Amino acid sequence: MMNSWNLWLNTPVVFGVLALLIAAFFYFRVLGLEKGNETMERIAGYIREGAMAFLFKQYQVLAFFGVVVAILIGISLGKIPALSFVLGAFLSLLAGFIGMKAATYANVKTTQAARGGSKAMALLTALDGGAVMGLAVAGLGGIGLGGLYLIFKDDAQLSPILHAFAVGASSIALFARIGGGIYTKAADVGSDIAGKVIENIPEDDPRNPGVIADNVGDNVGDVAGMGADIYESMVAAIVAAMAIALTSAELPMLMQAADLEMNKTVAIGLPLVLSAVGLAVSIICIFIARMLKHMDPAKVLRGALILPPIALAIASYIIMSCLGITQAVTAVITVGALGGTIIGLVTDYYTSSKPVSRIAEAARTGAGTNVIQGLAVGMESVAIPMVVVAIVAFLANKYLGLYGIALSAVGMLGGTAVVMTVDAYGPISDNAGGISEMSALGPEVRAITDELDMVGNTTAAIGKGYAIGSAILTVLALFSAYNIEINHVRSMAGLGAIELVLTDPKILIGILLGSILPFLIGSTTMLAVGKAAGAIVVEIGRQFREIPGLMELKAEPEPKKIVEIATAAAMKEMILPGVIAILGPVLVGFFMGPASLAGLLAGSLAVGATMSLFMANAGGAWDNAKKYIEKGKLAGEKKGSDTHKAAVVGDMVGDPFKDTSGPGIAILIKVMSVVSLLIAPLIALL
Repeated sequence: MMNSWNLWLNTPVVFGVLALLIAAFFYFRVLGLEKGNETMERIAGYIREGAMAFLFKQYQVLAFFGVVVAILIGISLGKIPALSFVLGAFLSLLAGFIGMKAATYANVKTTQAARGGSKAMALLTALDGGAVMGLAVAGLGGIGLGGLYLIFKDDAQLSPILHAFAVGASSIALFARIGGGIYTKAADVGSDIAGKVIENIPEDDPRNPGVIADNVGDNVGDVAGMGADIYESMVAAIVAAMAIALTSAELPMLMQAADLEMNKTVAIGLPLVLSAVGLAVSIICIFIARMLKHMDPAKVLRGALILPPIALAIASYIIMSCLGITQAVTAVITVGALGGTIIGLVTDYYTSSKPVSRIAEAARTGAGTNVIQGLAVGMESVAIPMVVVAIVAFLANKYLGLYGIALSAVGMLGGTAVVMTVDAYGPISDNAGGISEMSALGPEVRAITDELDMVGNTTAAIGKGYAIGSAILTVLALFSAYNIEINHVRSMAGLGAIELVLTDPKILIGILLGSILPFLIGSTTMLAVGKAAGAIVVEIGRQFREIPGLMELKAEPEPKKIVEIATAAAMKEMILPGVIAILGPVLVGFFMGPASLAGLLAGSLAVGATMSLFMANAGGAWDNAKKYIEKGKLAGEKKGSDTHKAAVVGDMVGDPFKDTSGPGIAILIKVMSVVSLLIAPLIALL
């Protein structure tokens, strides 16, 4: 049994390498596709240049941060955990770089495919571009964690090594998601106000210098940022399950004939093996989606999201049977995977169905009623996903205890490569539509790109719901791992366990402090978008006034200046949220003790989970309500009407909700949890 199990432990690295090879195949396939005309290539070049400029600027800031944190980890926990932190951060950055490169080439190739009249080829091109990001995220995560475990599985420092890797991934995710979110929404809102509201010109109008920055933002926010987010969730879920297996005194028996030592060995490695199985399933599902390219794009992409949980359950059943492991593992994995799918479908409903038409209808009486209706929809949308997470956690705990909750999070993230593929498809198709409009390719081309973009908006909303839902379940697992780690260290020192009792003033104080932090992150990120958008509106207005012939299409705008404003704002404003997320648990842990830090995590989880879902879903619903009117689905209303203008206002409120603050809060609670897990041995005896 031990020999066969050791072979299975190689699967994360093996399938990770395979995923990268397939990603390389898709990348070079996209590069080899037919190029567009000179105008299309020039516009795509602006987008690519702006995206890479942002990424390298962000990397410079993060390099300084990474060096400082690595030194602190090295001083407190040792050299190897410090290097593990660097590795976790580097692989997250690498995944973002690879995905961004692919997306910024796939956008214009998708436009060219639509220009050739082939919707199927356009869909395939956007899917292949997205698959590069999806496979890079899942593949690098498997290689990183799987490789670390194979090298250090017998090392006494295995726990801090794994925890440090997760902190590296989480830190990058926080800055990438919030920085990218600030950039993309500042450019989007500023461009909309200056163009659509003030000048009453169409979206993606070539005269508007903010359009290029908006398209750049789609890549830095929803490709690199979202990729770092999902990568971090996957890593954190695996590490949480491994941490519980390493330190829990009440680990469930996974194998009937195994001794305690063998049971623990299997429990530690099982999350890695299951994630590798999920990656293999995802690869198969991506190729199935490609084969169905001639079908309705909406059905293809929704099918790509629904198929992995079913395939993962079947694969888990077969593998657990072969290894002699209890089928309770399959039950837990299946519950988690289906829970993620249900959350995605609920998000789809609230951002693309009747709630959207109600918001659009409310715009008839002005922006105020539109905003009120959107807020109500967002609040309502929180209920079912939170109930689903609670049911998943309840069932997982019933089958395998706290370890089961962590495994259910691994199951929910089993289809990471597919989810990220479908999510990255969104900004690629959105960019394709923008390039088509700015290149004046005609209504027949725009009809294809608009259809792909409309599906992309829906899948992007589903991706955000999935990311937030998985974040909540992951944080539940991390919270359990933190408490087990604290009591494990205390037990080793001969001290009693810390009981988390709500009547304990330390716990209550921590809960109150934790409830504040999501609001601080929401406030700082919303203000950052508003401030940067204001500066962009001023600059676009200046160009409209001062560049001779611009409004008559006889001169070119200066998009680089808008890119520079958005980039500078993102780099400056992403620092404070990052400091709050990392220093918050450190200060509370060292100055108030482990019980108060547990309360801090509980308070931030309860408030942050609901708040992030509310903001993401409300923003998605406002966005699609605006598009609902633009497509003529609201009787008697059309683009440019007063009702449409009211919906545009709602969309501008919703933009930072769904792409900056909501995702930022979801990452906040994950970062706080992995930082707490890392410092647990240092504060357990305080």
